[in-house]
Order: sequence, then C-alpha cells, then structure tokens
Amino acid sequence: MPAPALSVTDLALSSGGRQLVHPLTFSMVAGERVALLGASGSGKSLTAAALAGSLPEGISAGGTITFGAGFGAGSGKGQAALIRQDPATALNPLVPIGRQLAIPLRSAGYSRADAQAEAARLLARAGIGEPATFLPRYTGQLSGGQLQRACIALALACGAPVLVADEPTTALDAVTQNTVLETLRMWSTGGRSLLFITHDLAAAASLCTRALVMEAGRIVEQGPMADLLRNPRHPYTVRLVQAASRSAEPLAADSSAEGAAPRSAPATAVAA
Repeated sequence: MPAPALSVTDLALSSGGRQLVHPLTFSMVAGERVALLGASGSGKSLTAAALAGSLPEGISAGGTITFGAGFGAGSGKGQAALIRQDPATALNPLVPIGRQLAIPLRSAGYSRADAQAEAARLLARAGIGEPATFLPRYTGQLSGGQLQRACIALALACGAPVLVADEPTTALDAVTQNTVLETLRMWSTGGRSLLFITHDLAAAASLCTRALVMEAGRIVEQGPMADLLRNPRHPYTVRLVQAASRSAEPLAADSSAEGAAPRSAPATAVAA
C-alpha cells in the first residue's frame, strides 16, 4: 500500500463543551481524490478548516493530523491549501486579486513578472476569461462566482501537497463547474491529493474515486464511490443517493472511473 499523504486520527472538534465533530479517523494516499459528503451542518467545513490549520476562534481540537514524509511530516498546519466555502471572507478586500495571488508564487521563487503571468494562468484554469484584465481588480468589483474562482486560483497557487476544496462549485454555473472540476482533476496529478467537500453527489461522482459520508459530525459510511452509488448501506447514504437520483439524471455506477469526464448537475440539497 502507498504511504498516506494525509492521516487523520481521532480528530474531534468542540466548542463550549459541545461536541461538533466526533472523533474522525481516515487517510488519503498521494494522488487520491476523496469526496467528503454530507448536508449543511454535518461538520464538513469545520473538518476542512482543521485540516488547513485555520479553525475559527473558540473551536477546540483533539487528535492528530499528519502529512506524508515525502512532503514533510508535521502537525498539519500549513500543509494543506483550502478553498473556503465563503469566498467573500477568504480574500483581502484592500489588495488587488493579482497581488494576492502573487504572494505564494513569490514565496515559491517566482520573479515579479513570472508571478503575474502564472497568476493569470491559474485564473484561466479556474474558469476566468481574460485573466490579465482581472488581476488589478478588488474583491468588491467581483461577483460571487468570480470570487469563488479567484479563491480556487489562490489555493492552486499555494502548491500544497493536499488541497481541501470546501463546496468549490456551489456558486458556479454548469459550464464553469465543469471547468473547475477538470482543473481539480488535473491538479491531483503528480502525487497531489484532493479532499472534495460537497453535498453535490453528481459532482463528487464525476471527480472522486472514494467517498466519506458524514452525518451529525460522524463518518457513517466510507468506501469506493462506485460501491456507494450501487449499494449504499447506511440509511443516511441511502437518502443521499435517492435525493440525487430524484433531482438529476441517474448516476452511472462507473462514473467515478479514472479519466471519466466531469459533467454538470444541479447541486443536491440533502435533508439532514
């Protein structure tokens, strides 16, 4: 078995004595694309923040998060790039988008000119048309969908071995969603791993080969994506698959096969 790129052991999150995420244990190997599925309030976003070392103030964490030795083992902080669910809070409104993208690129050794060129290329990969004209803009000049794509480009610019994408396609139209899914697929080549957090089962099935299903702060089922689609076992997973099949075209059991083209589908709201 390949060595894990990310190992999570007994990760638990609480606030004011209230357990928000019960002890979670899972791992990902290098180059793997894993979906973390669940409804709003299930603990997905808090788990994402913990992996990226950016938990909100007042949240206490227990357990361990370690990254593969090939990327430098550690406590987890700074080892994963995060695409946040709310892009409006992830970017500095006082700094142009191009300058924000250049910060991690300059830290990686790019010259000023090369950083700007790479920033434009990353914006294009995230679905931004005419990216050179986009670089001098501020967040207040962007739509919600544009902000989301800028956050995706910023996460890609960090070049981390693990990318945690928290609902990255929610604010996007179908065409741009396909572009972003293909970008995330290409990003995971070369040994980089992706944790794709979503309630959109169709998007997850088109991108990921394995899934973790989360309900009320617990992982209730996990396994290959195709198996979960064909034969969900936990009642919550059954409801999730049934809700997706009612609101979108039927999901093919082999839709998560390597190399399958991403497809558009409306986000599926899963009843808690």
